[in-house]
Order: sequence, then structure tokens, then C-alpha cells
Amino acid sequence: MSALIDPAELAHETELVWLEDTDALDYVRQSMERLPSRRGRPAYHRDGRMVGYAALGPDAKASRASGTFRRRVFWLLPHDRDLQPDGLYATGAPSEAVDPRTVAPTVKGYKTERSEGGPASPAMMELGITLPKA
Repeated sequence: MSALIDPAELAHETELVWLEDTDALDYVRQSMERLPSRRGRPAYHRDGRMVGYAALGPDAKASRASGTFRRRVFWLLPHDRDLQPDGLYATGAPSEAVDPRTVAPTVKGYKTERSEGGPASPAMMELGITLPKA
């Protein structure tokens, strides 16, 4: 989940590599993965598709126990909004989702009105709760 990513885990990121144009994506899912290298396209072993990943600088240290590096991977599942606009996430977004326009190397990113599927609900507006428009 995005909320569980500690910003300190992103300290050694030097680049985000996008495998597809994110302009048309309202959100991407992000997670921290244990990978065998600092750079390069990681293997992807889940449903859906990988849309991007983080590359780490030379100062990133591997885990003593596993020899792996913790890197961010961005991905989407077949039932996400980009492929099923009227589906499960027609409004709202998964807990690990962020607006891809809000992420950068070392920056976790966050949800926006766009990633949540549209403008704030009347209840949110009544309570004065707003999400960034990004």
C-alpha cells in the first residue's frame, strides 16, 4: 500500500522509468519490491502489467540477509480504470494507488481528485475536505 511506504525507503532513487505514457492514466498502483539489482527493468510476476519502476543510485545498499534491493514498481491490474472505466474503480482508487503526476524520484506521490475518479463528492465539499487537482 502506498500509505505504508516509508519516504526513507525512497532516499536512493535516482530515476523513475515509465514503460508507457502516464498522461492517460488517472492512477497507478505502487509497491516496494525486493529486486536483485539497483537498476534495469525488473521481472513482473502478477496479473496485469508493470507501467514503471524506480532505479537506485550506487549508494543504495543491498539487504544483508537477502542481497536484494527495495525498489518501487508501478503497475495496474486488468480490472483497473484504464481498461474498465465503468468497472470497480469507476470512482475511487485502490489503497496503493497514486496519481502518476505526483510521483518523482524520492517522492512517494499521493491521490488526487483525478486519481479518485472525479471531483470531490458533495459530502466531502460540505466537510471542507479537498484533494489536490493535479
